[in-house]
Parts: sequence; structure tokens; C-alpha cells
Amino acid sequence: MESRIETLAVLQGLPLAALVVDPDARITLANDAALALFGQALLGRHHGISFRQPDFIRAIEAALTGRGGSKVRLAISAVAQDVIYQVTVSPLPSGALCVFEDHSALEQMGQMRRDFVANVSHELRTPLTALLGFIETLQGPARNDAAARERFLAIMAREAERMSRLVRDLLHLSRVEAEELRRPTEAVDLAALLRGVASGLRTVAETARVGLVLEGCDAPLMLRADADQMTQVMNNLVENAIKYGSPVGAVVRITLGKEIAPRGEQIVLRVIDQGEGIDSLHIPRLTERFYRVDGHRSREKGGTGLGLAIVKHIVNRHRGRLVIESEKGKGSRFSVLLPLA
Repeated sequence: MESRIETLAVLQGLPLAALVVDPDARITLANDAALALFGQALLGRHHGISFRQPDFIRAIEAALTGRGGSKVRLAISAVAQDVIYQVTVSPLPSGALCVFEDHSALEQMGQMRRDFVANVSHELRTPLTALLGFIETLQGPARNDAAARERFLAIMAREAERMSRLVRDLLHLSRVEAEELRRPTEAVDLAALLRGVASGLRTVAETARVGLVLEGCDAPLMLRADADQMTQVMNNLVENAIKYGSPVGAVVRITLGKEIAPRGEQIVLRVIDQGEGIDSLHIPRLTERFYRVDGHRSREKGGTGLGLAIVKHIVNRHRGRLVIESEKGKGSRFSVLLPLA
């Protein structure tokens, strides 16, 4: 009895969920962390009833029969997604000790990294394949065809520019993520930045035959911010509204001002278009890397699929929020909320 109390005290001192399986293959002891994870009914049960995963059961049986300890992967079903544990199973003089370490975040990061590499490879492979094909054609059948050469060179220039934009956006994203924990300290006039962005995009808007309307940009509006990054946020949102959110003859409204929020005064930048709107199904994923509502249309217009991901990280660095509202057939509204305090 005293040994049991001492063992339970040791288990309670562990920062991880832990339990003991006795020689009869029943779970006899578990610390509070394990009971919170698997429930009070865990105690007294055969381990095979509580954990019906062959690898884990074999590891416990190996420890109970003196064949040594091991580490196994255990997946527990949850509401949102499976929770992944690395379980260390160690033999005891009379039983087996199982310690559960949550590896869900590590596995998610690994999957995100694999997805990111796959997406980058796909985005680069398409223009590279086109370039190689045109180069081969120009070196062979179209060597002396001046008309074909001009047409192919124009396409090659467009594909090379697409790759250049992708690499540039990847570098921007990497830099923003590296700086995300360092809050800017420089005082910046957001109204002046917005006037500059709108002026620079006038030609793009005129080409698309879309109007630009600025509101609230006459007086200076100061905020501690990174001027280059805030320019990038404004440029991305306004350019997206012109290229993807506005039909010919539409107007993109850009407003800037102060509002009172529950946590104090904040600056609000809104970009409102008159486009076809975005299905609510897509809105939660718009800031994911390489996520596109209409991939073909986005690539045609030069999009890399990274713009809103960059915007999200910049806004996070400024301790703000990006709010996306849209309704099919009624356009979209992108709001950047930046606390003044």
C-alpha cells in the first residue's frame, strides 16, 4: 500500500499524463493529467479496452513480459482533429509505466512544412515547364520564325515575371514572420501612406476601368508602425479589390479613420469593392498560404496566393486584426483594425 502511494505521488509530480499497468494488464494508477485526458473510468480496466491501438498494446505487453521499453505513436480522436501522442512505455518491477507526450503541434508543423514545399514546388514548376518548352521550340522548329519568336518571348517574359513575384512574396513572408514578435516603434502617417498607394495604383484602376474613392485621408493620422509593411498591406488590399473584386465601371472605396473599440481607440482601414462577393465557405481560409478562391483567374492576373497571408502577419505584428466580410452578389469589405494604444 505504501509503495502504491509513493508511486502515485511520483506520477502526480510528472508534468505529463502518466499511468501504470499492473502485471494483470489492468490500469491501476494514473495521475490527474491522465484522468483528465482519458476519464475516471480508466482505472481498473484492461489496457486493451481503453487503448485499442495494436502498436500501443504490443508495447505494453513487451514491457510486461520483460522485453524492454519502447516509444509508440498514439492517435486519439477529437472533435476538431486527432490528438497525437508519443507514448514512452517503460518496464517496472511489477508492471509498465506509460508517459504521454503531446506531439500534435509538432506533427501539424511538419505537415504545414510539407504542404508549403509542395505548393511552392507546384507554383514554380508550371512557369519553369513553360519556359523550358518555349526555349526548346526556339532552339528547334521556331529558330527562324520571327513571329513565333516574338510571341514566345512575350510569354516567357510573363512566366519569368510570375516566378520573380513568387520568390519576392516568399521573401516578404519570411521577413514578416521573422519580425512578427517585434512591435514597430516609428511614428508613421497612415493617411500619407494611403494617398501614396492610391496614387500609385491609379493607372492599374484606369486600365481595369475601375474608380478609386478615398475617404478620411486629408488630415495626418499617426500610428507606431512599419511604413514599408503598412504600405504593403494597403497596396495588397487595394490592388486585390481592383483586380479581383470589381467589374468594369465599379468603384473601390477606401476609408481611413478612428473608432472607439472595447479596448480603446483604434485606426480602421477599410477597402470596399462592388464585386461578385466571396462565398462564406472560403472566407476563413483566405489568409492561408497559396489559398485561392479562383486559382486560374488569380494566376492569370499575376497573383501568387501569398498576398493575404502577408497582410495577416503584418497586421498581427502591429497587434491588429484583419476582418473579412462578404456576401455573394454584394461585394466584399476588408477591414484592418489597428489599436492606437
